[in-house]
Amino acid sequence: MRKPSNRNWARVLAAVIAAVAATLAGVRSSSAQNFRTLASFNSTNGASPYSRLVQGLDGNFYGTTIYGGANGNDICYTFGCGTVFRITPAGALTTLYSFCAQPNCTDGALPYAGLVLGNDGNFYGTTYNGGSTGACGISGCGTVFKITPAGALSTLYLFCNRRTVCGDGSLPRGSLIEGSDGHLYGTTQDGGTGPACPYSSGGGCGTVFKLSTAGKLTTLHSFIISDGANPYAGLVQGTDGNFYGTTTGGLNGPGTVFKITPTGAFTSLYTFCTEANCADGKLPYSSLIQGTDGNFYGTTLEGGDTDWGTAFKMDSAGNLTRLYSFCAKANCADGGSVYAGLVQAPDGNFYGVTNLGAPTTNGTVFKLTPNGALTTVHNLKSSEGSGLYGGLVQSTSGAFYGATFYGGASDACRGGCGTVFTVSANLGRFVETLPASGKVGAAVKILGTQLTGSTMVSFNCVSASFRVVSPSEITTNVPAGATTGTVKVQTPGGTLKSNVPFTVVQ
Repeated sequence: MRKPSNRNWARVLAAVIAAVAATLAGVRSSSAQNFRTLASFNSTNGASPYSRLVQGLDGNFYGTTIYGGANGNDICYTFGCGTVFRITPAGALTTLYSFCAQPNCTDGALPYAGLVLGNDGNFYGTTYNGGSTGACGISGCGTVFKITPAGALSTLYLFCNRRTVCGDGSLPRGSLIEGSDGHLYGTTQDGGTGPACPYSSGGGCGTVFKLSTAGKLTTLHSFIISDGANPYAGLVQGTDGNFYGTTTGGLNGPGTVFKITPTGAFTSLYTFCTEANCADGKLPYSSLIQGTDGNFYGTTLEGGDTDWGTAFKMDSAGNLTRLYSFCAKANCADGGSVYAGLVQAPDGNFYGVTNLGAPTTNGTVFKLTPNGALTTVHNLKSSEGSGLYGGLVQSTSGAFYGATFYGGASDACRGGCGTVFTVSANLGRFVETLPASGKVGAAVKILGTQLTGSTMVSFNCVSASFRVVSPSEITTNVPAGATTGTVKVQTPGGTLKSNVPFTVVQ
């Protein structure tokens, strides 16, 4: 199992020492009241969350921890093999499932990836290990699973199912997405039918796959060094219906951006380190997002002017523009070492986290405008945790939620077992549609807060019939005459708009 970081730790230590002595001159930061730790993991209820959370239909948040839980074995040693958890906006944490509950961990172990909320209201995810004891040995090559909001888990697929060569892929590390066709799409870090990779644990450079919710897998692409290698992140589906993703390897080892159609036609769009001294970035560990302007936005762990990572935008043709080079402020007061991707809020700005930064070196929460102007929203203190690998999710209440890999109130793990936190950027409420596109007549769920008593739902100004299921969910159908545009809900507290336009498919 790979460690979370491949960073030169001597550089990290030097930055830590410098940042402790740094001042905050020229760096704007919000007050500590905007940040609140909601819960601390204690190993029994999970440990070391690595991925971002997802909001469920009930308004609560769901996520995974790599370690902890009720079960440990030779794969996970004494740490536990990971969990799925639920946490309320107020911080009540419930462990829904502990992995390795089945013999030989056939239900999976070590979920690096977070969950995706399916159109059916269930969650889908992957585990990095567990499953079959094939080419990956006792550790297993990973699984895909479904879990209900109540915690009932079903294993949908076992990677490298007793094959000597993992042509179907192995070691899925990134989160899944549900495509507009109802299939699940994702990547595996290793495996595939291509030649062996220098950074793979065994055979192949990784894959892109499609999986039905019944568990039928189709390998869409097997990476080779020339088109990228070892994707750590999942995919995003563009408004053009194609999927976009990143790899951490390639001909020069810096990572790539690629496009792939739902039928598997693959195009390599960009190779990082094209510019001198990798000024354009290096090692994109995170998924891309598509902005409301149609461009794709992402981050890199390294590269840029200071080699501490970048934020970038790229059009669908592969033209890349660096928006920001981290550690640009004195003593890295603006943060650096960016593992996580971005999220675009309804105000049009992008929000994210860095893994290091002044004054405490425990990382930052930042805002980035589409033009590349960065503002620090919060600097994490030592008491607030560290290890910001998973990124943020914005609640329909307007607040952001995230998790730290280390820290918290428990001493059951060295350095702490991690936390869940919320941070405010003083943004208002909005609604989110599930799915984000559909034909006229298609069923749509609307997620929000304080929806009880709503009197109107419209798709780009065309009214729709609807039913309020709960304070956090409305069900409706795309009305006749609707066109692509904003979904609005009239609530007793005012009119709420969707965070992204709903695409009406013809």
